[in-house]
Amino acid sequence: MTRTTLLKSLAALAVAAFASSLSAQETAELKCFYTGGPAKPGLNVEYEGVTYGFCSEANQKKFQEERAASVYQRIGGKAALSAAVDLFYVKVLADERVNHFFEDTNMKRQHSKQKEFLAAALGAPTPWTGKDMRKAHENLDLREEDFAAIAENLQATLKELKLGDAIIGEIMTIVASTKKDVLNQ
Repeated sequence: MTRTTLLKSLAALAVAAFASSLSAQETAELKCFYTGGPAKPGLNVEYEGVTYGFCSEANQKKFQEERAASVYQRIGGKAALSAAVDLFYVKVLADERVNHFFEDTNMKRQHSKQKEFLAAALGAPTPWTGKDMRKAHENLDLREEDFAAIAENLQATLKELKLGDAIIGEIMTIVASTKKDVLNQ
């Protein structure tokens, strides 16, 4: 074996050992999505660019079934929700009944927060970490008709995106469940 071949072989072994240790380290750091305990090697699911670990096959299967059944996944996941929120705000900002509520709002941040909130509300595996609905809307003096206008714009958005009536109904029911908190009633 020549010195060059030996050096190349040693380098390849070092790279393989390093990659193997990284892979083991990443697996060891994964926590079970449900229990928070250590995830078992090989029991993970890649979902929308995030690796989720599990401590049992039953939890891994539960995660996959919940994702498939979620409204979030049934509308198309992150990309579809993002498109819906963007179109929704085009409608809201054009609606003279409610656009004044957004005059001093950083709309880039608003889009982002709305996407995060709706993802969590519709069944994405990411929790909502923002303000609760009462706190977020407490200083806006919102009325029933304001909530209705926003809901109307959301429903029009979902129809324009050609979602079926059944799934639109599910989404509107979820949104309606926030009404008392949004209106601080």
